[in-house]
Amino acid sequence: MNDGLLPARTPDCIPVIPVIESEFGPWLERQEDSPRRWLTATGFKAKPGSFNLIPDADGRLRAVVAGIAKADDLWALGNLPAALPEGNYRLDGAFDPWRLERMTLGWALGAYQFSRYKAPKRPMAKLALDPVSDSDRIRRQVAAVTLTRDLINTPAEDMMPEHLAEAMLALGREFDASVAQIVGDELLTHHFPLIHAVGRASTHPPRLLDLRWGDPTHPKITLLGKGVCFDSGGLDLKPSSAMRLMKKDMGGAATVLGLARLIMSAGLPVRLRVLVAAVENAVAGNAFRPGDVLRSRQGLTVEIHNTDAEGRLVLCDALAEAGAEQPEILLDFATLTGAARVALGTGVPALFCNDESMASELLAAAEREQDPCWRLPLHAPYREMLDSKIADIANASDSSYAGAITAALFLREFVPTGIPWAHFDSMAWNLKTQPGRPEGGEAMGLRAVFGWLEQRYGGG
Repeated sequence: MNDGLLPARTPDCIPVIPVIESEFGPWLERQEDSPRRWLTATGFKAKPGSFNLIPDADGRLRAVVAGIAKADDLWALGNLPAALPEGNYRLDGAFDPWRLERMTLGWALGAYQFSRYKAPKRPMAKLALDPVSDSDRIRRQVAAVTLTRDLINTPAEDMMPEHLAEAMLALGREFDASVAQIVGDELLTHHFPLIHAVGRASTHPPRLLDLRWGDPTHPKITLLGKGVCFDSGGLDLKPSSAMRLMKKDMGGAATVLGLARLIMSAGLPVRLRVLVAAVENAVAGNAFRPGDVLRSRQGLTVEIHNTDAEGRLVLCDALAEAGAEQPEILLDFATLTGAARVALGTGVPALFCNDESMASELLAAAEREQDPCWRLPLHAPYREMLDSKIADIANASDSSYAGAITAALFLREFVPTGIPWAHFDSMAWNLKTQPGRPEGGEAMGLRAVFGWLEQRYGGG
Protein backbone atom coordinates (compact mmCIF):
# COMPACT_ATOMS: atom_id res chain seq x y z
CA MET A 1 0.00 0.00 0.00
CA ASN A 2 1.38 3.40 -1.00
CA ASP A 3 0.13 5.58 1.84
CA GLY A 4 2.42 8.55 1.27
CA LEU A 5 4.25 7.88 4.55
CA LEU A 6 7.82 7.10 5.54
CA PRO A 7 8.39 4.94 8.63
CA ALA A 8 10.80 7.46 10.14
CA ARG A 9 12.62 10.71 9.48
CA THR A 10 15.71 10.59 7.28
CA PRO A 11 18.41 13.24 6.75
CA ASP A 12 16.99 14.18 3.37
CA CYS A 13 13.54 15.05 4.73
CA ILE A 14 12.51 18.60 3.86
CA PRO A 15 10.67 20.41 6.67
CA VAL A 16 7.02 21.31 6.12
CA ILE A 17 6.04 24.14 8.44
CA PRO A 18 2.26 24.55 8.99
CA VAL A 19 1.40 28.14 9.93
CA ILE A 20 -2.05 29.24 11.07
CA GLU A 21 -3.17 32.16 8.93
CA SER A 22 -4.17 34.35 11.88
CA GLU A 23 -0.70 33.83 13.43
CA PHE A 24 1.33 34.36 10.27
CA GLY A 25 2.43 37.94 10.96
CA PRO A 26 4.07 37.28 14.34
CA TRP A 27 5.48 34.01 13.05
CA LEU A 28 7.09 35.75 10.09
CA GLU A 29 8.76 38.32 12.32
CA ARG A 30 10.52 35.51 14.23
CA GLN A 31 12.10 33.97 11.13
CA GLU A 32 15.64 34.41 9.83
CA ASP A 33 16.29 37.17 7.34
CA SER A 34 16.50 35.01 4.22
CA PRO A 35 13.18 33.10 4.50
CA ARG A 36 11.43 36.22 5.82
CA ARG A 37 12.55 38.24 2.81
CA TRP A 38 11.58 35.42 0.45
CA LEU A 39 8.08 35.02 1.87
CA THR A 40 7.55 38.78 1.86
CA ALA A 41 8.79 39.16 -1.71
CA THR A 42 6.60 36.33 -3.00
CA GLY A 43 3.50 37.75 -1.29
CA PHE A 44 2.77 34.68 0.78
CA LYS A 45 -0.06 35.24 3.29
CA ALA A 46 -0.57 31.70 4.69
CA LYS A 47 -4.05 31.36 3.24
CA PRO A 48 -5.43 27.90 4.10
CA GLY A 49 -4.47 25.45 1.37
CA SER A 50 -1.61 27.62 0.06
CA PHE A 51 2.07 26.80 0.36
CA ASN A 52 5.42 28.36 -0.46
CA LEU A 53 8.64 26.63 -1.54
CA ILE A 54 11.59 28.31 0.18
CA PRO A 55 14.93 27.81 -1.58
CA ASP A 56 18.36 27.74 0.03
CA ALA A 57 21.37 29.72 -1.21
CA ASP A 58 22.08 27.08 -3.86
CA GLY A 59 18.53 27.09 -5.21
CA ARG A 60 17.60 23.75 -3.61
CA LEU A 61 14.36 23.34 -1.70
CA ARG A 62 15.06 24.35 1.89
CA ALA A 63 11.59 24.22 3.43
CA VAL A 64 7.87 24.39 2.71
CA VAL A 65 5.57 26.78 4.52
CA ALA A 66 1.92 25.72 4.41
CA GLY A 67 -1.00 27.94 5.35
CA ILE A 68 -3.68 26.34 7.51
CA ALA A 69 -6.88 27.56 9.17
CA LYS A 70 -6.34 25.72 12.46
CA ALA A 71 -3.99 23.13 13.84
CA ASP A 72 -6.62 20.46 14.43
CA ASP A 73 -7.94 20.52 10.84
CA LEU A 74 -7.62 16.96 9.56
CA TRP A 75 -7.44 18.14 5.96
CA ALA A 76 -5.01 21.04 6.49
CA LEU A 77 -2.20 19.35 4.53
CA GLY A 78 -4.29 16.96 2.47
CA ASN A 79 -3.49 18.71 -0.81
CA LEU A 80 0.31 18.59 -0.38
CA PRO A 81 1.18 15.01 -1.44
CA ALA A 82 -0.03 15.73 -4.97
CA ALA A 83 1.08 19.37 -5.07
CA LEU A 84 4.64 19.27 -3.69
CA PRO A 85 7.68 18.16 -5.70
CA GLU A 86 8.47 14.48 -5.38
CA GLY A 87 10.58 13.87 -2.30
CA ASN A 88 10.63 13.15 1.42
CA TYR A 89 9.23 15.62 3.94
CA ARG A 90 8.73 15.97 7.69
CA LEU A 91 6.43 18.12 9.79
CA ASP A 92 8.11 20.94 11.68
CA GLY A 93 6.31 23.05 14.23
CA ALA A 94 5.24 23.36 17.84
CA PHE A 95 2.23 21.06 17.69
CA ASP A 96 1.13 18.46 20.20
CA PRO A 97 1.12 14.75 19.22
CA TRP A 98 -2.65 14.67 18.62
CA ARG A 99 -2.52 17.55 16.11
CA LEU A 100 0.54 16.09 14.42
CA GLU A 101 -1.32 12.81 14.11
CA ARG A 102 -4.33 14.49 12.51
CA MET A 103 -2.26 16.41 9.99
CA THR A 104 -0.28 13.29 9.14
CA LEU A 105 -3.47 11.27 8.63
CA GLY A 106 -4.88 13.96 6.33
CA TRP A 107 -1.64 13.93 4.32
CA ALA A 108 -1.72 10.13 4.01
CA LEU A 109 -5.37 10.08 2.90
CA GLY A 110 -4.53 12.73 0.31
CA ALA A 111 -1.73 10.53 -1.07
CA TYR A 112 -4.22 7.88 -2.18
CA GLN A 113 -4.06 6.86 -5.85
CA PHE A 114 -6.12 4.20 -7.60
CA SER A 115 -3.59 2.63 -9.94
CA ARG A 116 -5.02 -0.80 -10.80
CA TYR A 117 -5.58 0.08 -14.46
CA LYS A 118 -3.39 3.11 -15.06
CA ALA A 119 0.03 4.01 -13.74
CA PRO A 120 0.13 7.26 -11.73
CA LYS A 121 1.48 10.28 -13.57
CA ARG A 122 4.01 10.88 -10.80
CA PRO A 123 4.86 9.61 -7.32
CA MET A 124 3.29 11.39 -4.41
CA ALA A 125 5.40 13.37 -1.95
CA LYS A 126 6.07 11.31 1.20
CA LEU A 127 5.81 12.44 4.80
CA ALA A 128 7.92 10.94 7.58
CA LEU A 129 5.99 9.72 10.59
CA ASP A 130 6.76 11.85 13.62
CA PRO A 131 8.23 9.85 16.52
CA VAL A 132 5.74 11.35 18.99
CA SER A 133 2.64 10.43 16.99
CA ASP A 134 0.82 7.09 17.08
CA SER A 135 2.08 5.73 13.78
CA ASP A 136 0.24 2.41 14.14
CA ARG A 137 -3.08 4.19 14.63
CA ILE A 138 -2.47 6.35 11.55
CA ARG A 139 -1.56 3.40 9.38
CA ARG A 140 -4.55 1.35 10.55
CA GLN A 141 -6.91 4.14 9.55
CA VAL A 142 -5.21 4.67 6.20
CA ALA A 143 -5.34 0.94 5.43
CA ALA A 144 -9.07 0.81 6.24
CA VAL A 145 -9.94 3.82 4.10
CA THR A 146 -7.70 2.59 1.27
CA LEU A 147 -9.45 -0.79 1.23
CA THR A 148 -12.84 0.91 1.03
CA ARG A 149 -11.77 3.30 -1.72
CA ASP A 150 -10.13 0.54 -3.75
CA LEU A 151 -13.21 -1.68 -3.61
CA ILE A 152 -15.55 1.14 -4.68
CA ASN A 153 -13.26 2.39 -7.44
CA THR A 154 -12.94 -1.05 -9.03
CA PRO A 155 -15.28 -1.39 -12.03
CA ALA A 156 -18.12 -3.88 -11.82
CA GLU A 157 -16.45 -6.24 -14.30
CA ASP A 158 -13.87 -6.92 -11.59
CA MET A 159 -16.07 -6.30 -8.54
CA MET A 160 -19.01 -8.65 -8.65
CA PRO A 161 -20.38 -10.67 -5.70
CA GLU A 162 -17.64 -13.28 -6.02
CA HIS A 163 -14.99 -10.54 -5.87
CA LEU A 164 -16.53 -9.06 -2.73
CA ALA A 165 -16.40 -12.57 -1.31
CA GLU A 166 -12.69 -12.74 -2.12
CA ALA A 167 -12.13 -9.43 -0.33
CA MET A 168 -13.90 -10.70 2.78
CA LEU A 169 -12.03 -14.01 2.66
CA ALA A 170 -8.74 -12.11 2.48
CA LEU A 171 -9.72 -10.12 5.57
CA GLY A 172 -10.63 -13.34 7.33
CA ARG A 173 -7.26 -14.88 6.58
CA GLU A 174 -5.38 -11.79 7.72
CA PHE A 175 -7.15 -11.48 11.07
CA ASP A 176 -8.05 -15.08 11.78
CA ALA A 177 -11.77 -14.49 11.32
CA SER A 178 -14.24 -17.10 10.09
CA VAL A 179 -15.97 -16.40 6.78
CA ALA A 180 -18.99 -18.20 5.37
CA GLN A 181 -21.08 -17.56 2.30
CA ILE A 182 -24.44 -18.69 0.99
CA VAL A 183 -24.47 -18.63 -2.81
CA GLY A 184 -27.11 -18.70 -5.55
CA ASP A 185 -30.08 -21.01 -5.04
CA GLU A 186 -28.71 -21.93 -1.61
CA LEU A 187 -30.17 -18.59 -0.53
CA LEU A 188 -33.63 -20.08 -1.01
CA THR A 189 -32.69 -23.21 0.93
CA HIS A 190 -31.46 -21.06 3.81
CA HIS A 191 -34.42 -18.68 3.47
CA PHE A 192 -32.98 -15.44 2.16
CA PRO A 193 -35.60 -14.96 -0.56
CA LEU A 194 -35.22 -11.24 -1.19
CA ILE A 195 -31.44 -11.38 -1.63
CA HIS A 196 -32.02 -14.18 -4.12
CA ALA A 197 -34.82 -12.36 -5.94
CA VAL A 198 -32.78 -9.20 -6.48
CA GLY A 199 -29.72 -11.06 -7.71
CA ARG A 200 -31.19 -13.99 -9.63
CA ALA A 201 -31.16 -12.30 -13.06
CA SER A 202 -27.39 -11.87 -13.02
CA THR A 203 -24.85 -14.34 -14.38
CA HIS A 204 -22.96 -13.61 -11.16
CA PRO A 205 -24.87 -15.52 -8.47
CA PRO A 206 -26.05 -13.51 -5.47
CA ARG A 207 -24.64 -14.37 -2.09
CA LEU A 208 -24.74 -13.53 1.58
CA LEU A 209 -21.26 -13.06 3.04
CA ASP A 210 -20.77 -13.59 6.76
CA LEU A 211 -17.61 -12.78 8.76
CA ARG A 212 -17.22 -13.44 12.48
CA TRP A 213 -14.31 -12.36 14.67
CA GLY A 214 -13.46 -11.85 18.30
CA ASP A 215 -14.01 -13.34 21.71
CA PRO A 216 -17.56 -14.75 22.00
CA THR A 217 -17.78 -13.29 25.53
CA HIS A 218 -17.32 -9.73 24.28
CA PRO A 219 -20.21 -7.43 23.29
CA LYS A 220 -21.80 -8.37 19.97
CA ILE A 221 -21.47 -5.75 17.24
CA THR A 222 -23.01 -6.45 13.84
CA LEU A 223 -22.28 -4.49 10.67
CA LEU A 224 -24.38 -4.78 7.51
CA GLY A 225 -23.40 -3.56 4.06
CA LYS A 226 -25.39 -3.14 0.88
CA GLY A 227 -23.35 -4.94 -1.74
CA VAL A 228 -25.14 -4.15 -5.00
CA CYS A 229 -22.12 -4.51 -7.26
CA PHE A 230 -23.90 -2.93 -10.18
CA ASP A 231 -27.38 -1.49 -10.29
CA SER A 232 -29.05 -1.31 -13.68
CA GLY A 233 -32.33 -0.51 -11.95
CA GLY A 234 -33.68 -3.90 -12.98
CA LEU A 235 -36.82 -3.82 -15.11
CA ASP A 236 -37.36 -0.24 -13.90
CA LEU A 237 -34.24 0.46 -15.91
CA LYS A 238 -32.11 3.47 -15.10
CA PRO A 239 -31.17 5.87 -17.92
CA SER A 240 -27.57 5.51 -19.04
CA SER A 241 -26.51 8.71 -17.27
CA ALA A 242 -27.77 7.34 -13.96
CA MET A 243 -25.93 4.04 -14.47
CA ARG A 244 -22.54 5.64 -15.00
CA LEU A 245 -21.52 5.54 -11.34
CA MET A 246 -23.42 2.43 -10.33
CA LYS A 247 -20.23 0.50 -9.68
CA LYS A 248 -20.31 2.45 -6.41
CA ASP A 249 -23.62 0.92 -5.34
CA MET A 250 -21.65 -1.57 -3.25
CA GLY A 251 -20.19 1.36 -1.29
CA GLY A 252 -21.97 0.24 1.88
CA ALA A 253 -20.35 -3.19 1.66
CA ALA A 254 -16.95 -1.63 0.99
CA THR A 255 -17.37 0.65 4.01
CA VAL A 256 -18.21 -2.16 6.44
CA LEU A 257 -15.26 -4.21 5.17
CA GLY A 258 -12.98 -1.23 5.75
CA LEU A 259 -14.53 -0.66 9.17
CA ALA A 260 -14.13 -4.34 10.01
CA ARG A 261 -10.46 -4.14 9.05
CA LEU A 262 -10.01 -1.17 11.39
CA ILE A 263 -11.85 -2.84 14.28
CA MET A 264 -9.85 -6.05 13.94
CA SER A 265 -6.47 -4.40 13.41
CA ALA A 266 -7.06 -2.21 16.48
CA GLY A 267 -8.07 -5.24 18.52
CA LEU A 268 -11.28 -3.73 19.87
CA PRO A 269 -12.74 -6.03 22.54
CA VAL A 270 -15.94 -6.82 20.65
CA ARG A 271 -17.53 -9.85 19.08
CA LEU A 272 -17.79 -8.68 15.49
CA ARG A 273 -20.12 -9.96 12.81
CA VAL A 274 -20.19 -8.53 9.29
CA LEU A 275 -22.99 -9.37 6.86
CA VAL A 276 -22.80 -8.31 3.22
CA ALA A 277 -25.67 -8.94 0.82
CA ALA A 278 -23.80 -9.11 -2.51
CA VAL A 279 -25.83 -9.00 -5.73
CA GLU A 280 -26.02 -7.53 -9.19
CA ASN A 281 -29.39 -5.97 -10.04
CA ALA A 282 -29.53 -7.07 -13.65
CA VAL A 283 -32.14 -7.53 -16.39
CA ALA A 284 -33.08 -10.96 -17.73
CA GLY A 285 -36.12 -13.13 -18.27
CA ASN A 286 -36.09 -14.20 -14.63
CA ALA A 287 -35.72 -10.71 -13.15
CA PHE A 288 -38.13 -9.74 -10.40
CA ARG A 289 -40.89 -7.43 -11.61
CA PRO A 290 -42.84 -4.34 -10.56
CA GLY A 291 -46.02 -5.61 -8.93
CA ASP A 292 -44.51 -8.85 -7.65
CA VAL A 293 -45.16 -9.77 -4.04
CA LEU A 294 -42.19 -11.41 -2.34
CA ARG A 295 -41.95 -12.88 1.13
CA SER A 296 -39.01 -11.71 3.25
CA ARG A 297 -36.91 -13.76 5.64
CA GLN A 298 -38.76 -12.14 8.53
CA GLY A 299 -42.09 -13.26 7.07
CA LEU A 300 -43.46 -9.90 5.94
CA THR A 301 -44.71 -9.82 2.37
CA VAL A 302 -43.30 -7.03 0.20
CA GLU A 303 -44.99 -5.59 -2.89
CA ILE A 304 -42.45 -4.38 -5.43
CA HIS A 305 -43.35 -0.86 -6.47
CA ASN A 306 -39.95 -0.21 -8.04
CA THR A 307 -37.20 -2.70 -8.93
CA ASP A 308 -34.70 0.15 -8.58
CA ALA A 309 -35.38 0.21 -4.84
CA GLU A 310 -33.47 -3.04 -4.51
CA GLY A 311 -30.91 -2.17 -1.82
CA ARG A 312 -33.47 -2.11 0.96
CA LEU A 313 -34.69 -5.54 -0.16
CA VAL A 314 -31.32 -7.25 0.24
CA LEU A 315 -30.70 -5.38 3.48
CA CYS A 316 -33.99 -6.41 5.07
CA ASP A 317 -33.16 -10.11 4.81
CA ALA A 318 -29.73 -9.41 6.29
CA LEU A 319 -31.28 -7.29 9.07
CA ALA A 320 -33.61 -10.12 10.01
CA GLU A 321 -30.67 -12.52 10.24
CA ALA A 322 -28.58 -10.05 12.25
CA GLY A 323 -31.40 -9.23 14.63
CA ALA A 324 -32.00 -12.88 15.47
CA GLU A 325 -28.75 -12.88 17.44
CA GLN A 326 -29.76 -9.81 19.47
CA PRO A 327 -26.50 -7.87 19.03
CA GLU A 328 -25.70 -5.03 21.38
CA ILE A 329 -25.35 -2.69 18.39
CA LEU A 330 -26.57 -3.05 14.80
CA LEU A 331 -25.23 -0.73 12.09
CA ASP A 332 -25.85 -0.72 8.37
CA PHE A 333 -24.22 1.26 5.55
CA ALA A 334 -25.81 1.71 2.14
CA THR A 335 -25.82 3.91 -0.92
CA LEU A 336 -29.57 3.77 -0.57
CA THR A 337 -31.36 6.85 -1.90
CA GLY A 338 -30.90 9.82 -4.15
CA ALA A 339 -33.27 11.62 -1.80
CA ALA A 340 -30.56 11.72 0.89
CA ARG A 341 -28.23 13.41 -1.60
CA VAL A 342 -30.93 15.97 -2.47
CA ALA A 343 -31.41 16.73 1.22
CA LEU A 344 -27.77 16.81 2.35
CA GLY A 345 -25.63 16.96 -0.77
CA THR A 346 -23.09 14.35 -1.74
CA GLY A 347 -20.58 14.87 1.06
CA VAL A 348 -22.72 14.24 4.14
CA PRO A 349 -24.30 10.82 4.83
CA ALA A 350 -27.76 10.75 6.32
CA LEU A 351 -27.93 9.07 9.73
CA PHE A 352 -31.08 7.40 10.99
CA CYS A 353 -31.13 5.93 14.47
CA ASN A 354 -33.68 4.39 16.81
CA ASP A 355 -31.70 5.17 19.98
CA GLU A 356 -31.28 8.75 21.18
CA SER A 357 -28.13 8.15 23.21
CA MET A 358 -26.42 6.29 20.38
CA ALA A 359 -27.41 8.96 17.86
CA SER A 360 -25.94 11.73 20.01
CA GLU A 361 -22.71 9.81 20.51
CA LEU A 362 -22.38 9.05 16.80
CA LEU A 363 -22.91 12.69 15.88
CA ALA A 364 -20.33 13.79 18.45
CA ALA A 365 -17.84 11.27 17.07
CA ALA A 366 -18.52 12.44 13.52
CA GLU A 367 -17.69 16.01 14.51
CA ARG A 368 -14.61 14.94 16.48
CA GLU A 369 -13.24 12.82 13.63
CA GLN A 370 -14.19 15.36 10.92
CA ASP A 371 -16.16 12.62 9.19
CA PRO A 372 -19.54 14.34 8.96
CA CYS A 373 -23.03 12.92 9.00
CA TRP A 374 -26.41 14.48 9.71
CA ARG A 375 -29.37 12.94 11.46
CA LEU A 376 -32.71 12.70 9.68
CA PRO A 377 -35.88 11.60 11.48
CA LEU A 378 -37.56 8.22 11.47
CA HIS A 379 -40.83 10.10 11.14
CA ALA A 380 -43.45 7.49 11.96
CA PRO A 381 -46.43 9.16 10.17
CA TYR A 382 -44.61 8.64 6.86
CA ARG A 383 -44.85 4.87 7.31
CA GLU A 384 -48.27 4.94 5.65
CA MET A 385 -46.57 5.97 2.41
CA LEU A 386 -45.32 2.37 2.23
CA ASP A 387 -48.76 0.81 2.64
CA SER A 388 -49.72 -1.83 0.11
CA LYS A 389 -53.23 -3.00 -0.77
CA ILE A 390 -52.13 -6.60 -1.27
CA ALA A 391 -48.98 -7.05 0.89
CA ASP A 392 -47.70 -6.15 4.34
CA ILE A 393 -45.51 -3.38 2.97
CA ALA A 394 -44.37 -1.84 -0.32
CA ASN A 395 -40.67 -1.44 -1.09
CA ALA A 396 -41.09 2.17 -2.22
CA SER A 397 -43.52 5.02 -1.98
CA ASP A 398 -45.38 6.41 -4.97
CA SER A 399 -44.68 9.89 -3.60
CA SER A 400 -41.72 11.96 -4.76
CA TYR A 401 -41.22 13.22 -1.20
CA ALA A 402 -39.29 11.92 1.83
CA GLY A 403 -37.56 9.13 -0.08
CA ALA A 404 -34.65 8.78 2.34
CA ILE A 405 -36.99 8.65 5.35
CA THR A 406 -39.38 6.11 3.85
CA ALA A 407 -36.41 3.90 2.89
CA ALA A 408 -35.16 4.03 6.48
CA LEU A 409 -38.68 3.31 7.78
CA PHE A 410 -38.81 0.29 5.50
CA LEU A 411 -35.58 -1.02 7.00
CA ARG A 412 -36.80 -0.36 10.54
CA GLU A 413 -39.61 -2.85 9.97
CA PHE A 414 -36.99 -5.60 9.97
CA VAL A 415 -35.05 -4.53 13.08
CA PRO A 416 -36.22 -6.36 16.22
CA THR A 417 -37.55 -4.18 19.01
CA GLY A 418 -34.99 -3.21 21.60
CA ILE A 419 -31.85 -3.42 19.43
CA PRO A 420 -30.00 -0.08 19.06
CA TRP A 421 -29.74 0.41 15.31
CA ALA A 422 -28.25 3.06 13.06
CA HIS A 423 -28.53 3.35 9.31
CA PHE A 424 -26.10 5.38 7.18
CA ASP A 425 -27.37 6.45 3.75
CA SER A 426 -24.19 7.53 1.98
CA MET A 427 -22.97 8.72 -1.41
CA ALA A 428 -19.68 6.78 -0.93
CA TRP A 429 -18.14 8.88 -3.69
CA ASN A 430 -16.30 12.19 -3.98
CA LEU A 431 -17.54 14.02 -7.05
CA LYS A 432 -14.45 16.23 -7.06
CA THR A 433 -11.01 16.21 -5.47
CA GLN A 434 -10.65 18.05 -2.17
CA PRO A 435 -7.68 18.07 0.23
CA GLY A 436 -7.25 14.51 1.49
CA ARG A 437 -10.25 13.27 -0.49
CA PRO A 438 -9.50 12.43 -4.12
CA GLU A 439 -12.31 12.14 -6.64
CA GLY A 440 -13.77 8.63 -6.53
CA GLY A 441 -14.82 6.11 -3.91
CA GLU A 442 -14.90 7.30 -0.32
CA ALA A 443 -15.27 5.73 3.13
CA MET A 444 -17.96 8.10 4.42
CA GLY A 445 -18.85 7.53 8.06
CA LEU A 446 -16.17 4.88 8.62
CA ARG A 447 -13.87 6.92 10.83
CA ALA A 448 -16.81 8.43 12.72
CA VAL A 449 -18.20 5.02 13.64
CA PHE A 450 -14.80 3.65 14.57
CA GLY A 451 -14.09 6.68 16.76
CA TRP A 452 -17.36 6.06 18.55
CA LEU A 453 -16.72 2.33 18.98
CA GLU A 454 -13.17 2.98 20.17
CA GLN A 455 -14.40 5.43 22.77
CA ARG A 456 -17.16 3.05 23.86
CA TYR A 457 -15.14 -0.16 24.07
CA GLY A 458 -11.50 0.90 24.23
CA GLY A 459 -8.52 -0.79 22.59
CA GLY A 460 -7.33 -4.34 22.76
